[in-house]
Amino acid sequence: MTSKILFSTLAIASILSAASTSCGGIYYGNNAPDILNPKLTPKTKELCYSEFAVMHSGLSRTPLWSAEHLYGSKLNIKVERSNDFHPEERLNSDERAELSDYARSGYDRGHMSPARDFNTPQSESECFTLANMVPQDHDNNTKLWSGIEEATRTLAKQKGELYVITGPIFIGTNLQRIGGRVLVPTKIFKAIYDPSSNQGAAYLVNNAPGNEYQEINIAQLEQLTNIRIFPKMAAISKQTPMPLPSPQMHGKDLANMNSSLPVPAPKTVKPSASLKEQCGTKHTCKEMTSCEEATFYFTQCHEAHLDGDGDGKPCNKLCK
Repeated sequence: MTSKILFSTLAIASILSAASTSCGGIYYGNNAPDILNPKLTPKTKELCYSEFAVMHSGLSRTPLWSAEHLYGSKLNIKVERSNDFHPEERLNSDERAELSDYARSGYDRGHMSPARDFNTPQSESECFTLANMVPQDHDNNTKLWSGIEEATRTLAKQKGELYVITGPIFIGTNLQRIGGRVLVPTKIFKAIYDPSSNQGAAYLVNNAPGNEYQEINIAQLEQLTNIRIFPKMAAISKQTPMPLPSPQMHGKDLANMNSSLPVPAPKTVKPSASLKEQCGTKHTCKEMTSCEEATFYFTQCHEAHLDGDGDGKPCNKLCK
């Protein structure tokens, strides 16, 4: 079954969902992501678990994101996999996914916060709630995405701790639903923030077979999702991606197979003069003639003050 697009990818400047959260200890700075797109906000509900948190959408019947605060020291503790897939009883029956929606659908019940990240029987069992799942291509789930999850755990062990936000992206005019109810994402992301270096980046994949993935900066991801992923992350840090380990599969990595996916990057102005000369000419939003020009000065000339409200976008009157 198909559905008309529910989630616009056009960015807006105003915040429609506050970043406050009742799920303590999960988010960087204890601030949940901000929802910037009004079409994403209806029927949302925050769900707190012992070691992760979900912002659930009753429209898609999937999470908008699932969040973790990963500690490398805990990842060495293993618990038996429960496979306790279950509907989320805290959600209204007409807004949640059911096991019957996934049955014979051709899609996996794809974890956003994966079972191997958790080290207690309670948290491991909790992550099998369908509120933490999206319909995921089987090849993607068991190969490339599994490798990305393993690479993230490796990075957490190296860094000590990471904040991780994982979620689906719905783009297109003919989105599919399984069971006639649960929306199938076209892309899936895993955003990572390292508090020790104040750096972050994200993996981005198509919800499809193959080994193609991309590493993008947090600003690009926020533009693509219309969600301010890490509200407390410095705007200038969002522009430059930190290095991420390549996905690890069966003792190998996919570094040589990495290829770019089409991602809308922020537009920039190509200066006719040298970068040094161009960057020395303007310094305020009043001097900018277009959003493209403001973005150039913000991203290329490091004029961080152009983002006065810290939303990752310069000169809001121009870049609405």
